[in-house]
Amino acid sequence: MPEKKIIKMEKINKSYHKDKETLHILKNVSLEVREGEFLAILGPSGSGKSTLMNIIGCMDVFDSGKYFLNGISIAEKNEKQLTDIRNQEIGFIFQKYHLIPTYTVLQNIVMPLLLRGMSMEEAVEHCMDTIRLLGLDQRLKHKPAELSGGQQQRVAIARALVGKPTILLADEPTGALDSKTGKEIMELFLELNDMGKTIVLITHDKEIASYADRLVTIQDGRILKEERIHD
Repeated sequence: MPEKKIIKMEKINKSYHKDKETLHILKNVSLEVREGEFLAILGPSGSGKSTLMNIIGCMDVFDSGKYFLNGISIAEKNEKQLTDIRNQEIGFIFQKYHLIPTYTVLQNIVMPLLLRGMSMEEAVEHCMDTIRLLGLDQRLKHKPAELSGGQQQRVAIARALVGKPTILLADEPTGALDSKTGKEIMELFLELNDMGKTIVLITHDKEIASYADRLVTIQDGRILKEERIHD
């Protein structure tokens, strides 16, 4: 049975208009990601990788082309529908964690489930396996400021996982961490991928990208090359 395509992009173009100038950010980008794959998108600043990430994550719209996320045609969706798709299909992990500083670890983790209408009791029960997997069960009453950078990123990963998204979309997830902690977070991504999670990682760092199964290099808004790193 063929592997399911989670992401299928065909000839995606994206431009921004600044003053009288048109900036072509993405140029005929075609990309596929299969279920259970760990893909890294590598590129320098200004390459178009952040715009591509925003389109993958349904946070930005494209000018032309086709994009199917888990079989859903994204081009046809309005803003409310895109919000629903983001909440259900994608678990976001950012460089800056984006935790709510006044919330405890537990409150930050369960928030996506509360937004879906779960009670606090249901949400906590639903989250406990993920909390234990990420080694956060002794930190649930702490606030983000009381945690190390690595622990905060683990909270962000837990929050991304609890909604059981189709893909984990990680934007420079080790960018704010020292190299040792960054390696621990990448080992965690490998563990999650071994459990069947589909991961798309955006990075400028070749060493971080080397953890993935497959590498796509983007430069000047175009995909320069695709290569398989690990079988």
